Amino acid sequence: MKNNDSLDLLASEWTDYALIDSGQGRKLEQYGEYRFIRPETQAIWRPADDSLWGKSDAIFIPQRSESGGYWKFNRPIKKSWPMHYKYLTFKAETTGGRHLGVFPEQAVHWDWIKEVIQAANKPVKILNLFGYTGLATIAAAKAGARVTHVDASKKAVRWAKENQHLSGLDGYPIRWIVDDVLKYISRENKRGVTYDGIILDPPRFGRGPGGETWQFFDLLTPLLSACRSVLSEHPLFIVFTAYAVPMSAISLKFVLQEYMAGLAGKYQAGELILREESAQRLLSTAIFVRWQTA
Repeated sequence: MKNNDSLDLLASEWTDYALIDSGQGRKLEQYGEYRFIRPETQAIWRPADDSLWGKSDAIFIPQRSESGGYWKFNRPIKKSWPMHYKYLTFKAETTGGRHLGVFPEQAVHWDWIKEVIQAANKPVKILNLFGYTGLATIAAAKAGARVTHVDASKKAVRWAKENQHLSGLDGYPIRWIVDDVLKYISRENKRGVTYDGIILDPPRFGRGPGGETWQFFDLLTPLLSACRSVLSEHPLFIVFTAYAVPMSAISLKFVLQEYMAGLAGKYQAGELILREESAQRLLSTAIFVRWQTA
């Protein structure tokens, strides 16, 4: 990979989020008005400041399964609370898993998507797959795109709609779809529907609304093939983020390149990272690849 194809992206423009410290398989974070301790396998070092860790509002206690566990609350917190990132307003809350409704490292993608759409200076249709609570969707809509948001979770889609309202984007052209991603793309292809940009954030493992099983490596190539089938004649971008998979960003880049054969453009691949406030160490959270038209 050429040097200019490799890019580690640091989310550094937050005011409502901070990675305070990390170490010994955990991270201490500020989400709006609250502090949380959550598991983090990448934090293999020691915490920089032990005194910070006694001030958390809640701790997620993991159990045997990869995502299983429960929250231990050190003091009462609200069911949900508002957070802000530049042009976005959304809610955070503790869920049945370790997540809080936002992946702060993805802010660099939101900004990039917004810039690419605005620079196109034409009507743009975007497909956001595994869209979760909708922050990439809302960023794309804010930039002027028509967006189709697909997620298998009814709860996630309801949350995303609420975030649309909180961001003041009621009436913006967003279609909210609860469906299995591959089934939805297949129907769009049969209808002849195409998109100018695709956002992908598939889980390592998941289930569709009809009980369909999603396994990252089993369905990666069918997913990319399906996405290529609904790209417009002159697409703008694809952005693909992957969490907790035994795969390098370089490998992710080359598998996307295989399915984008025949389309000229620039590839960038690397890691999404956060910087601690304590010791300024960089914490890798995910890998990604982005393709943008030439």
